[in-house]
Amino acid sequence: MDARTRRWLLLLVALLKGLSPAPAEQGSTATSPRCTYTLVVPQQKLVGAVCWSGAKTTAPRQDSARADELQALQAQLRQQEALIKELREQVAALGATVSEVRALCGEARGAQRQTPHGRTEGSRGDGPAQLEGQLTSALAEAQRAAAQYHQLDAKYRALAELVNDQSTVISKLEQRCPGGPGGQQVLLLPSLSPSGLGGPVGNGSHVSGRPDRELQKEQNRVPGQPQRQQGLLASPLPTGTPGTPTQATGPWRDCLEALKGRQRISGVYQVRLGQKSVPVWCEQQLEGGGWMVIQRRQDGSVNFFTNWQNYKVGFGRPDGEHWLGLETIHLLTQLRDHELLVLLEDWGGRGVHARYDGFSLEPESDHYRLRLGHYRGDAGDSLSWHNDKPFSTVDRDRDSYSGNCALYQRGGWWYHACAHSNLNGVWHLGGHYRSRYQDGVYWAEFRGGAYSLKKVAMLIRPL
Repeated sequence: MDARTRRWLLLLVALLKGLSPAPAEQGSTATSPRCTYTLVVPQQKLVGAVCWSGAKTTAPRQDSARADELQALQAQLRQQEALIKELREQVAALGATVSEVRALCGEARGAQRQTPHGRTEGSRGDGPAQLEGQLTSALAEAQRAAAQYHQLDAKYRALAELVNDQSTVISKLEQRCPGGPGGQQVLLLPSLSPSGLGGPVGNGSHVSGRPDRELQKEQNRVPGQPQRQQGLLASPLPTGTPGTPTQATGPWRDCLEALKGRQRISGVYQVRLGQKSVPVWCEQQLEGGGWMVIQRRQDGSVNFFTNWQNYKVGFGRPDGEHWLGLETIHLLTQLRDHELLVLLEDWGGRGVHARYDGFSLEPESDHYRLRLGHYRGDAGDSLSWHNDKPFSTVDRDRDSYSGNCALYQRGGWWYHACAHSNLNGVWHLGGHYRSRYQDGVYWAEFRGGAYSLKKVAMLIRPL
């Protein structure tokens, strides 16, 4: 045997030793499979919106877009599973090729032992050349199959995550939304990944993608606005020039004291708060009067996606969109027992209310924790779930969720994990909106989490 043939045989023997199973496993290689593959799909948390429920409401129809998306994802998943099955067959064929190479090497070694010096020049060249070609081809096929497998595995994992997410959301909505088993609420947590969120602008609609000023101009041009209703279901927001007190007396202890002092016109009043006074809007014609507005949304003119300090001291104007301030609300509600009235209006002019017979905020040392009484009204109770929860903002994450609810919901609120109501969220134009997260101005029991209300207000009054 010449030196070239000897080198090839030594190379093949070394390769086959690397491919051979361990001695303890050689007895079982004939019956056990050569390769096994385990695909692990990580468990996913729920994402999306808050469902709403009600005893007298009818079940909303399933979002056809979400169902179509799920069907498309399931079809892609079936295609990927078929490709993986085909890839497994290719791997099995490659295993057979490797076995054939081993058999040929065994035959070459047997032939060498039988006729070590009698082989012709042609026979010495044909065996190693054939083995070299088959081995090179098998290695190339194995590399291609491995690369294809990794690509398919990555696609499979991504599709499996999406299908698991969509299937879980649809299943929970069908089971627990109104009309489903039990009629209970279910909180669908947002995705852990905050990628894709924009900056803290928070006022424009995500549907059109146009700047806020254009949206406001379009809103001002909308014809046929519903007329303001009277009574408790009236719009929580004044129209036109706000009213002013009939007398210049004050400041008052609160709006109820101003009402008792014959100040019966709704408008901006000065209220004493320690050594200083603060301007507040007093609603004197609604439900007996004496109500102080602590929050108002009506046109998206004020950015509510802001930091802790702004929520603490307050922002906006009392005769328009504003937040009175956590510290001010705390001081007012610690002096006397108060009740809370929440007024809501959708884009069709329908107004509802939620009333709580107790309302107060703990001091800043306890993160202005919410204390809430019993509910009554026709809006549905979407605030009691937040009772006893601290206030959270984008820079003070105090919620009970692993992520930052204020970032996902784009506001400040007594978030739990995350929200059944989000009255300080993004004011989306037109009601129904599309966004990466449920970040609109919503009250889950009234129109659901995917509907941004047109007008909302929160009012307090001493008991």
